[in-house]
Amino acid sequence: MPILTELWRRLPLAAGYQARNVRHRLQLFSGLFYSTQPPPSDVTVQYNHGLPVVTLTLPSRNERCQFTVKPMTTTVGQFLKDIQQEDKGVERVAAVSTDGAKFSSSTLMNVLLQNDFQLVINKSTHHVSPPPIVNLQSARSEQLDPIKCMIQDLHTVFYYDDYLLQKEQQLLQRLENLKEELQPFEQMKENLMTLAEARTSRLKWVGLALLSTQGGALAWLTWWVYSWDIMEPVTYFITYGSAIGFYAYFLLTKLEYLYPEVSDRQFLHSFYRKAKVKKFDIEKYNRLKNEFAKTEASLRRLRSPLQLKLPIEQLHDRE
Repeated sequence: MPILTELWRRLPLAAGYQARNVRHRLQLFSGLFYSTQPPPSDVTVQYNHGLPVVTLTLPSRNERCQFTVKPMTTTVGQFLKDIQQEDKGVERVAAVSTDGAKFSSSTLMNVLLQNDFQLVINKSTHHVSPPPIVNLQSARSEQLDPIKCMIQDLHTVFYYDDYLLQKEQQLLQRLENLKEELQPFEQMKENLMTLAEARTSRLKWVGLALLSTQGGALAWLTWWVYSWDIMEPVTYFITYGSAIGFYAYFLLTKLEYLYPEVSDRQFLHSFYRKAKVKKFDIEKYNRLKNEFAKTEASLRRLRSPLQLKLPIEQLHDRE
């Protein structure tokens, strides 16, 4: 009974203590949930020597780290990749606009730093407010533009002639190398052209011989064997057959039957057939010839009076 009496006496004191503890916690939570001040962000952006420096807390080591970015060349993907490389504990990192749209990896940092954005690292979201830099960049650009132009002019004055000489030597060396590569092709090409020309010439003489034989046979049949009344229909059908042959040639080649064009076509046909037999690489030869022509054109432009700043007479004397 004494024990029960002691517990009954202490029960109101314990209840009062629990009530005061609960009241204190409710006041703390009420201040927490109904506070109108946003939580401070631990991601800051400052400019050092004209470059933005992003400072943030790495989640794994809980230490501050600075990332210096080049806004005109660095992309958002490269910046986020640098964060993951610095802290291996970062599994997810993304840059999101204030309205919830995610920035692509190819977006430049210059675009990202123009407005406020959110940096999501793992499960935490950090609000970032970059400072304005438009006026600073434009002022520096206006100050540096005359200096850049002056440096460019000085570089042109001191090194332009050396550059032209070096470029001319490079082009001449390129021409020599192409000539060495083309030399065996040129020799083989000359042999193939000689063979193709000989075969085309033989076919021309064979055609003349066949036409002469045909004319002689028709004359012999007309005056010595038969009469003109019999041979006239034969010559008509021979002429009509020749017209059919010429029209068939037009349908196959889409070209009119002219003797120079027929000769050139026969020459090319013989040349390509013999090149295939001799294993002459026509594609490589054409590619080398095109490179040779482009190099010669570049050398002519380099030696032009405008490039050398010389009148035409002095240019001819130099050549």
